[in-house]
Amino acid sequence: MINTCDIFSITTAEEFQTLALEVFKFQFENNTVYRSFCDLLYKHPSDVKHIEDIPFLPIQFFKSHQVLSSNAQIEDIFSSSGTTGSVTSKHYVTDLSIYEQSFRKGFQQFYGNINDYVILALLPNYIEREGSSLIYMVNDMIAQSHHPESGFYLNNINELKEQLITLDSEGKKVLLIGVTFALLDLVEQHQFNLKNTIVMETGGMKGRRKELVREELHRILISGFGVSKIHSEYGMTELLSQSYSQGNGRFRCPNWMRVLTRDPEDALTLQQPHHTGGINIIDLANINSCAFIATQDLGRVYQDHSFEIIGRFDASDIRGCNLMVL
Repeated sequence: MINTCDIFSITTAEEFQTLALEVFKFQFENNTVYRSFCDLLYKHPSDVKHIEDIPFLPIQFFKSHQVLSSNAQIEDIFSSSGTTGSVTSKHYVTDLSIYEQSFRKGFQQFYGNINDYVILALLPNYIEREGSSLIYMVNDMIAQSHHPESGFYLNNINELKEQLITLDSEGKKVLLIGVTFALLDLVEQHQFNLKNTIVMETGGMKGRRKELVREELHRILISGFGVSKIHSEYGMTELLSQSYSQGNGRFRCPNWMRVLTRDPEDALTLQQPHHTGGINIIDLANINSCAFIATQDLGRVYQDHSFEIIGRFDASDIRGCNLMVL
């Protein structure tokens, strides 16, 4: 049995590779959905010597199957947002403490102690969108921050404006995390000149507004909030880890996560850095589901393992946290 402490203690590429191969063998033996997929590809642990040899499960399986590597009782089910009548992804979580360790340690790796921040979330409350892994994470961040001003905001834009201006002028470190269209709504109604606030967006418009390329979106938000850069969070229902961009559109993974790209014309062929392709993700926090996922996102990976998201494959379902406010 793999110790989760080992996952969150990874510090080197060698440690990541060793543990990823162990997780693959474990999930091959304990995850019937993933085992069947590997069998169809004639991939056995004896054939897998490097992480590049590991098969990546298409993310669509989370819509049609219970993707589980554990027989433990299910503690929660995270579900993706979707349009009415659409089939949503479901991530069956047997150990919420692993998710909590992942997002707490991941945030700390890139931003430091959560106690240093007032968390202002321009997101629906968890009660309004039960099943959202993003809301679960932010709800915990608000509690962990131990600041009485931390909280959720959605329709009370004027109150949020006053809170932002007051906290920022007092020199408090603030993290404003929000769905993209709501951040745009905010800066259309109010102009800011923030000096101590990190503004972090969590995704695209998802049908609420015209889609904008990242450069244009960030230019509007930078101007509206009066900040020098816009941060971004990259996560999804099917993952228990998040990546962060600290202003240039290049995301970085926590130490237990890695992104690769696959050839858009040949899903089984991985690409060298700097090529645009389908995003494949290794998330070792997914120890009890599947750690090796082929997403429907298009992107580019760089030599230093940072990556950028360029778009999505045609005919992919509209996905994202912004739909949870509909």
